[in-house]
Amino acid sequence: MKLIPAFLVAALVAVPLIAQTPAAPEVWVIDKPHSSTSFKIRHLMSNVTGYFNDFDANVTIDRAHPERSAVDFTIRAQSIDTRAAERDEHLRSPDFFEVTKYPNITFKSTSVAPKSATKFEVTGDLTMHGVTKRITLPVTFLGFQRDPRGNEKAGFEITTILDRKDYNITWNRLLDEGGLLLGDEVTVAIELEVGRKVPEVPAAAK
Repeated sequence: MKLIPAFLVAALVAVPLIAQTPAAPEVWVIDKPHSSTSFKIRHLMSNVTGYFNDFDANVTIDRAHPERSAVDFTIRAQSIDTRAAERDEHLRSPDFFEVTKYPNITFKSTSVAPKSATKFEVTGDLTMHGVTKRITLPVTFLGFQRDPRGNEKAGFEITTILDRKDYNITWNRLLDEGGLLLGDEVTVAIELEVGRKVPEVPAAAK
């Protein structure tokens, strides 16, 4: 039996691997029922947790070159929900988010820096309450998986701390015994599941 040259064996092994790794960047869209955007802030002696119920994300993933990936994220400030209607209305007012003037909170990435197979630093512009700041978010990649219907999904987790005063959200109240009613640091947590957007096939090509 003739021996197969080593370079040919390597090529044959590489073919299926190449086939599994798309050569071009892919567009992924948010799976809202399996995603969430929440925040936590100190109030007196405890922490209050709230959510934004209306948000969108578009993610571009380049599997071969992760540093070329990108994300656009939009939150509708009106959708704030802390499980207390009166408090939510106050948060929508000019004292806080001023949602009629600034309806959206947005993040648009400018660079992606891989730190490991699952850890990334995503730098971009966060715009909130009319103020834009360049920040870096620590992102954990949870991997790729197919759902029971065969749709390919990807997952990400982001947790970061923002200072609300950086975005001119400064309302507070002095306490009779000293100190302030609210903290300035806000912990933001995003759980993001996205589905790969399959390109439409032109009618002529079907």
